[in-house]
Amino acid sequence: MEQEYPRFSEAEYARRHKALGALMERNGLDHLLVITDHRAGNAPQWVTGWPGTVEAYVIFSPGEKMWMSVEWVNHFPLARKMCPHMEVHWGAHHGLQQMIAELKRRGAKRVGIIGPLVVRKYRELEQHFQVTGLDAEYIRLRMIKSEEELDWLRIGAALSDAGLAALLAGTRPGLTERELGAIVESAYIKHGGTTMIHYIGVTSMAKPHIYVPPQHHSPRKVKKGDMAFCELSAYWWDYAGQVLRTFTVGAEATPLYRDLYETAEAAFDAVTKVARHGATMQEIVDATGVIEKNGFTICDDLMHGFGGGYFQPILGSKSRMAGPLPDMTLEENMTVVVQPNVITHDHTAGVQVGELIRITRTGFERLHRAKRGLFRVD
Repeated sequence: MEQEYPRFSEAEYARRHKALGALMERNGLDHLLVITDHRAGNAPQWVTGWPGTVEAYVIFSPGEKMWMSVEWVNHFPLARKMCPHMEVHWGAHHGLQQMIAELKRRGAKRVGIIGPLVVRKYRELEQHFQVTGLDAEYIRLRMIKSEEELDWLRIGAALSDAGLAALLAGTRPGLTERELGAIVESAYIKHGGTTMIHYIGVTSMAKPHIYVPPQHHSPRKVKKGDMAFCELSAYWWDYAGQVLRTFTVGAEATPLYRDLYETAEAAFDAVTKVARHGATMQEIVDATGVIEKNGFTICDDLMHGFGGGYFQPILGSKSRMAGPLPDMTLEENMTVVVQPNVITHDHTAGVQVGELIRITRTGFERLHRAKRGLFRVD
C-alpha cells in the first residue's frame, strides 16, 4: 500500500503471462489482444498493471515486448509511468487502427481477443486477421487466485469492512441514504480504496417497502424503528471485498425481521459448512433448504464467484434457482461470496448477510474481519 502505484511482483506477472502463452498455444494463435473499450473490460489491468480507464488496446506475444495504445491524451503520461516495461502510445482517437498497423508490422495472422470490442471494431479486425474470442478462457484464469491476489483481496476486504464500520458508527435518524453512501466512501478513500458498489436500503420495520438493497441511493431519511441493510465492496485496484449486513435503528428487530435474519445466518452457516475443494453445486443448493423450511425464499443470488469479475458458480436456493446448476465443483483458492438475501414470499421484507470467502482444501477462510450479527445503532 506504500507504493506510489501498486504492482504485483514480477514473478506474479510472469505467472500470468505464462498462462496466456499456454492459452495461445492451445488455440494456435500468434498474437493476443487484451482490451478495455468504452470503459469496459479489466483484462489489461491483470496483464499489464494499467487499469484501462477509457480505452486500452494491448498486444501480447510471448517473448516480445508488449505494446499498448491508450485514450485519452491526458491518460497517456500516467499509463507510460505505470507501465515502463512496455511500449505505450497515445491512441490519438484511432487506437484500433494503430493496433492493426502494429499487428501487421509483426506479421500477425491468427489473433486472439480478451475483452469487449464493439461490433464495428471487431469486424474491422476480421478484415485483416483470423480472430478468436477467448473471454471464457480468461475468466477461467481469473477464477483461481494466486497467493498475491489473495493478499490484495484481503486489503479490499479490509477497506470494505472499514466502510461498514463507518456506516454503523455514522447512521442516525435524519440522514438520507445518499448521506450514508458518503459515510461509507469516506472510510477507505483516504487509504487508496475506491468504490465498486455500496448498495444501501432503509425501510420501516413496521411497514417495509424494500426487500433487497437497491443499487442507487434515494433521498429517504433514516427514522427510528427502521431497518437498514447493505452490500459494500471497496476496491484495492481491481481487488474488492464484499460484505453484507443488516442492522436496526433505535429499536429492536421485530419478530419478522428476527426470523428473517436468523434464517439468513443459518443459511450462511449451512452453505459454508459444505464449502470446500470438490464440493458440488447440488451440495450447496441442498444446504440452503433451511430458507424454505422456515417459510421464506430469496431474491439475490445466494453464491457467486468474485474477485476480478462476477463468476460462476452463480447459485440460488431451492425456491429461486439461478438457472441450471453449473457443471463444476468448488476448487481450492476460488473466492466466492455467500450472501443469503432471505425475503418474504410477498416481496415486502428481507435481510442481507454474508461476505467474501476463500475456498480451501478442507473448508473455507474468511477474508473479512467484520463481526457478524444483527446490529442495532442508536
